[in-house]
Amino acid sequence: MKKILLLLWLCPLLLHAQQSGVFVNNLKSLRVLVNGLWDSEPVMLLHGGQYVDIVFDDMQHAYVRRTYTITHCNADWTQSELLESEYMDGFNGQPIDGYEPSLSSSSIYNHYSLRIPNEDVRLKVTGNYRVDIFEDGDPEPVATACFSVMEQHVGIDITVSSNTDIDTYKNHQQVSFNVNYSTYHVNHPEQELLPVVLQNRRWDNHVSGLRPTYLQVSTLIFNHNRSLIFPAGNEYRRMEILDEYVPTMRVESVQYEAPNYHAYIMTDEQRTHYIYDQDQDGRYVVRNGDNVDNETESEYIITHFRLEMPQLSGGELYLHGDLTNGRFSEEYRMEYNLMEHAYELVIPLKQGSYNYQYLFVPDGSTVGSTSETEGDFYQTENEYSVYVYHRPFGERYDHLVGFNKIKYLGNK
Repeated sequence: MKKILLLLWLCPLLLHAQQSGVFVNNLKSLRVLVNGLWDSEPVMLLHGGQYVDIVFDDMQHAYVRRTYTITHCNADWTQSELLESEYMDGFNGQPIDGYEPSLSSSSIYNHYSLRIPNEDVRLKVTGNYRVDIFEDGDPEPVATACFSVMEQHVGIDITVSSNTDIDTYKNHQQVSFNVNYSTYHVNHPEQELLPVVLQNRRWDNHVSGLRPTYLQVSTLIFNHNRSLIFPAGNEYRRMEILDEYVPTMRVESVQYEAPNYHAYIMTDEQRTHYIYDQDQDGRYVVRNGDNVDNETESEYIITHFRLEMPQLSGGELYLHGDLTNGRFSEEYRMEYNLMEHAYELVIPLKQGSYNYQYLFVPDGSTVGSTSETEGDFYQTENEYSVYVYHRPFGERYDHLVGFNKIKYLGNK
C-alpha cells in the first residue's frame, strides 16, 4: 500500500495547481500582498511576525457584506485531511471588515481588504492555504486568494544557465538546485521531500514530481533534468496609466468617453528578437500620478491593447501577467480583428504600472507559449522560485519546509 501511495505522491501536480482569481465581473484588482509589499511572493513565515493582505475592489456602488473561509491544502492544492481546528485558531465564515469607498474618482468602487492573521483567525501549520470569499447567501465563492506559509528548515541553492541539455545560448534556460536538509530530520528524503519549481510565479508551466539526479551527504541534487528546462521567453512589456488626462509610458492617448476614461496603449508587435528592458517579471503596482491614497483615489480606466501580427491557428491568444492572476480566462482572451490584422482586447484597469505579455495556448493545452508572440531568447531575465514540501510517512498534510528564488540576469 505504501508503494502505491508513493507513486501517487510522485505524480506531477499540474492538474491541481491553484491560482488566485475572481469569478464575477464586478470584482477587480485582486492581490495577495505579504507585509503590504506589492512585489512580494505569496509566501509568509509561520512564526515570523508576517502577515498577508488580500485586497480587491467591488465596482458595485453599494456596500456588500462578504465573508471568507480558509482551507488548508496539500502541495498540489487539493484540500488536505486536516480538520479546521488543526490548522487554524478561530472559525471560518468571519466577515471581511476592511472596507473603504473610493474618493475623488469618476469610477465609483469599494475597496475591501482582509489581513491574515487577525483577531479572529491565526494559522497553526505550514503549507498552502486557499481563502474563498463569499457574498452573503451565495454558496459559491466570488473570488479565491492563494498563499503559502512556511518554516525554513531546508536550504535551497538555485542556479540557472542558458547552456541547456536542449540548446546552448539560444532559446531555453535550465534550472538546477540543491536541497540541503542537514539541520532537519528526514527519514527518507528522496521520497518525502517534494520540490515545485515556478518561472515568474506562473502555475501553468510549473514543474513538480521531480526525482533527484543524485544524493550527497544530507543534500539532494537536481541538475541536468530535462523537466527543468524552460522556454526563456522575452522581457515583459511595460506600460503605465498614471494620469487620466495625460498619456504616460507607452500610452498613445487618453480620452474621456462618457462615462469612463479610456487609455489606448501603443500598438504592440510580434517580437522576433530579444528586447532588453528593466521589467518586474510580470508584476504590477497600483498607483496614481500623485501616489496618494492609491487604493481609494486611483481611477479605473478602460484600457485598449492591440498586438499587430498574423492570426494564429490551433489555439487562443491571451493577455497574461499578474494583472490576470496568471489565469487564461475569457476576460483576457484576445480577439482577432481581420481588418486591422491585429489582436485586440479592452479591459478596465486601475491606475498603475503594469507588466504584461501575450501567451498562446494551443487547443487541448493549459500551458501558455511565448514562442509565437514574444519569442524565446537565452538573454531574458527571469525569476525562478523553488518550494520544498515535506510529507513524512503517516502524516496527513504537506509541510512547506523551504522556499527560495533567484533572478537570472542572463549575461549581464
